[in-house]
Amino acid sequence: MIFDPQFKDRWLKFSLQEQMANIGAEIGRAINWSKKDKKQSRVFFERGLELLDLTIEDPKNRKRLKELLRVRETLADYFYFDNIYGSSEEKWNSYFYAFNYAARINH
Repeated sequence: MIFDPQFKDRWLKFSLQEQMANIGAEIGRAINWSKKDKKQSRVFFERGLELLDLTIEDPKNRKRLKELLRVRETLADYFYFDNIYGSSEEKWNSYFYAFNYAARINH
């Protein structure tokens, strides 16, 4: 999906915590739908990856680039490959919950 310039401009104004909380919401949907409808799960996962890619491109997140790229790698491994990193629904929910919490208290 190609985001329109207005969306990208809005996304770049979010803090890292807000960006990651929104990515986490998409990944949470992907996890929930994986038990019901694989095609719909993939839509949510791909949307999460697209948002993560925008976050990776965001200049203010350069100091977190290593972590963001590792998150992308482990998400792809969890959803598409052999899950060699041993990710789980609980681990992903816990990881993204921290950003959701931080975004709420800092907003």
